[in-house]
Amino acid sequence: MSEIIFEVQEAEEGGYCARALGYSIFTEADTLDELHKNVREATDCHFDETMDAPKLIRLHFVRDEVLTR
Repeated sequence: MSEIIFEVQEAEEGGYCARALGYSIFTEADTLDELHKNVREATDCHFDETMDAPKLIRLHFVRDEVLTR
């Protein structure tokens, strides 16, 4: 596997929530630097030495905006 993609959203209470697309990997953090660290750690924990771990981790930031008329 060459990459894994995490969908990242801002949490309502502050910080960030990230989930891997196609895998049961979830993490959260208060800052972007902490999120980078937590995503790496969560990915490392999910893929053990017998599994083909991704070489790249891609973060896809999603932001909802509501417009009123």
